[in-house]
Amino acid sequence: MLDARDPGQGHDGHDGALTAARLLAARGVGAGTRVLVKAGNSPLHVMAFLGLVHLGASVVLVDTEQPEHDTRVSAAAAGVRFAVVDDESDLPPGCPGITTGALASAPVPAAGPQPASAPPGPFGFERWRARPDALVLWSSGTTGASKGIVKSGRSVLGNLERTRLLMPYREDDVYLPLLPFSHQYGISMVLLAALGGGSLLVAPYGRLDRALDAGARCGATVVDATPATYRSVVNLMRRRPALRAGLDGVRMWCTGGAPFDPMLQEDFVRTAGGPLLDGYGSTEAGNIAYATPDNPAGCGRVLPGLKVRITDPSGLPLPAGEVGEIRITGADLMAGYLTADGKLTPPPSTADHPTGDVGCFDHAGNLHVLGRNAAVHRLGHTLYPDVLERKAESSCGRPVRVVPLTDERRGHALVFVVEDPDAGDPRVWRRRLCEALPGYEHPNHVLVTDRFPITRRGKTDTRRLREWTVQRLAHTARPGSTFVPAVAAQD
Repeated sequence: MLDARDPGQGHDGHDGALTAARLLAARGVGAGTRVLVKAGNSPLHVMAFLGLVHLGASVVLVDTEQPEHDTRVSAAAAGVRFAVVDDESDLPPGCPGITTGALASAPVPAAGPQPASAPPGPFGFERWRARPDALVLWSSGTTGASKGIVKSGRSVLGNLERTRLLMPYREDDVYLPLLPFSHQYGISMVLLAALGGGSLLVAPYGRLDRALDAGARCGATVVDATPATYRSVVNLMRRRPALRAGLDGVRMWCTGGAPFDPMLQEDFVRTAGGPLLDGYGSTEAGNIAYATPDNPAGCGRVLPGLKVRITDPSGLPLPAGEVGEIRITGADLMAGYLTADGKLTPPPSTADHPTGDVGCFDHAGNLHVLGRNAAVHRLGHTLYPDVLERKAESSCGRPVRVVPLTDERRGHALVFVVEDPDAGDPRVWRRRLCEALPGYEHPNHVLVTDRFPITRRGKTDTRRLREWTVQRLAHTARPGSTFVPAVAAQD
């Protein structure tokens, strides 16, 4: 494991995990202990997490930016019995725990008989793999209330082992995840490095310049980030050509978390010399599909052992090229959701899992994910805002978001928001959109912003964007017009 703050000093991650495991076991943590982890990206965070994995604990990951009240609610719902935090103020009331700083300075238990909760021998995943509640993650909450998602160790590790069968990772890879470790995408990269024997470079993803500088110094070979982060990477490389040269050793620039516009791919290829490799997954299901260097189309092929269907609204399968809902079947699905009282609600017993996303397969069997399955009905047509965004971006050459609103006088209205740092005239963008789209897809309104609001996960913050859109339209609407966010209709 490499620390961007001190890249000359490498640490054996497995040894660090065993040390953390002994310290945690001495405090009563063992197999099945439900442990909340609220810590920023750091080597100590990684060692504590892997130490908990070695002990077979049930790990509850929460974002460092989660408000104190929400953390208390999450801890209560999960039945947390111990906590690992960066700051003592983040400890849930009445819950014992330790800070990452104290974990670093605590004396290692002397050699001799160890607590029964500390398994002997080298670092291993066996206890964690056997846990039915090994990992508890929280959904993003961008489309509703955040939910606790419970996953078994077998499903988490099995999914990552299948990922390794598809992705050409190597034992000498240096992974640079520009992602928070408190969520599905980031923590999966930590576990992939631990499973495959590569090196993990822990860098400040919030300071992209420092993170990429560290990647250049440490010889990063695999970089993972969201599309929004890669837009900033392109801008940074253009300003600093030497940085791009220092990252020539990167052989896979991987992305996920949200669909990205074609212009980003074109800009990245021109700037970095290689494509972004898109991936698709979800908190509920783990990794689902990945593009690879020899097959960079869309999100690539589906992982071995998983089955993906594209269906119409009635659940019937659709042929290649036709857009429908993405549904999956496999052993990697979550065990269920946590309810407010801490009980586990199993997922619906359907033949396959509805992801809530829309996409299609191409004729070569590659999965293309277009966005959320949030259909609205307009002029006799069923429209998917995320699909409209991809079409609009192709004509505009700029990132576009489509915000469906309900006009109480006229029904659904589609607001196209163009991200344009040059603050172009909305009338110009409207003309270009209307020239490229059929009449039933034309925007009712076009707004321009210099930058979309972004969540900590690197996704567009749809709630803030809707609020901004409604406020902007309120200043221009005719008297008597009222705009509210549309309720997505499931056709």
